[in-house]
Amino acid sequence: MKQYVLTAVIGLFLLNSCSKESVSTSTPSTSNNKSNQNANIGTLAISSGFPETFESGTKTSYTAAVVSLASGNWNFDDALIGNTSSDPKNGTKSVRIRNTGKITMQFNVSTGASSVSIQHAKYGTDGNSTWELWMSTNNGTSYTKVGSTITTSATTLQTANFTMSATGNVRFEVRKISGGANRINIDDFVINDNTVIVGIDGDHMAMGNPSGATNVVTNANNYLMQKIQYALSYNRSRATPNWVSWYVGSNWLGSAPRQDDFRADATLPSGWYQVGSTSYSGSGFDRGHNCPSADRTSTIADNSATFLMTNMIPQAPNNNQQTWANLENYTRTLVNSGNEVYVIMGSYGIGGTGTNGTFNTINNGNITVPSNIWKVIVVLSQGANDVSRVTTTTRVIVVNTPNTNTISSSWGTYRTSVDAIEAATGYNILSNVPANIQTTIEASVDNGPTN
Repeated sequence: MKQYVLTAVIGLFLLNSCSKESVSTSTPSTSNNKSNQNANIGTLAISSGFPETFESGTKTSYTAAVVSLASGNWNFDDALIGNTSSDPKNGTKSVRIRNTGKITMQFNVSTGASSVSIQHAKYGTDGNSTWELWMSTNNGTSYTKVGSTITTSATTLQTANFTMSATGNVRFEVRKISGGANRINIDDFVINDNTVIVGIDGDHMAMGNPSGATNVVTNANNYLMQKIQYALSYNRSRATPNWVSWYVGSNWLGSAPRQDDFRADATLPSGWYQVGSTSYSGSGFDRGHNCPSADRTSTIADNSATFLMTNMIPQAPNNNQQTWANLENYTRTLVNSGNEVYVIMGSYGIGGTGTNGTFNTINNGNITVPSNIWKVIVVLSQGANDVSRVTTTTRVIVVNTPNTNTISSSWGTYRTSVDAIEAATGYNILSNVPANIQTTIEASVDNGPTN
């Protein structure tokens, strides 16, 4: 079984330039220079035991007590674990804090911390509250505030991001500082440590971070979002992903039914426009998946995650239901035949032709319709050390289609090279693969079977 490791990718130059306890506002480079980007882009592992989702704990009163969670023991003071319909949450539970309550790690992360992300929302119909993240590097003897004070004003979960440069032992505390009896919910607490890794097996970005996306809110048109099921670079201006990247092995394929629960992604930063389930209605374009529903059938939760609208683009119906469906089916055939694949799908340009004609935008101009849709598939036999097993003879399937309804159902017609996609987008798509191997495989056009 693959070791699935959630990672957060951030330019190493960010780590070098960030001062301790700061909120980063740096914008990454999207240089297409392979050697330079390999030097600048690192992958930071999420600390062992995280994300802390609070699903494993039970605490039904606000009385101070220690709670045993998946990551370790936490002290809850004027806080509990809520599971009601009024508790905003991913899954079935989240932390609820009132007054000036707090939750505190009773253990250290030993590999330091480079960033923390926390989801937060108002409880029920309560008013706004503010809260802060505090950090200790001396086993909890004293704490220092990290970043800015956060105001919780939304009833759906939002993401607060903090950056720091802490080495050695570190632990964190969330402190509610205002709002009195108004309550807040906290969920999905993520610590990114200082362990730099490249190409972990089964990681959705093992082959690289094509655009150098980061989870810095000011990087709004290249904003890194990581799900358990896939990773993506979101473009706020277009209200679609720039690209989505995911791994498919046999463990991701099962018998979970298609959920069809299209919905807004509440984890977008506060204030960003959220594309909803009906935002494409009447447009003449499908809600086109990037990471396909059928690539995530091991559990209902995995399948459901593919229906977040941050995974969608306006896609011409025949393009979506025929050409891309055929390619997706073929990709799963490869996996079922003893392979594992790494897939990166993206779109670019403006203007596509659906059943109602050609449009540059839909949803009152909120959503950009791409002119082109592309995909890169790296095919490997099952094994370990995946990135190191990519050679100059590895099969890499690259497809680039116009986003039109008058399109051939045969995806093989639209095969091209990685170099061509990089020229069109400015990305470095397989940035974790050694440059000398990239040179060969990215220049070639696949001529293998299509079914």
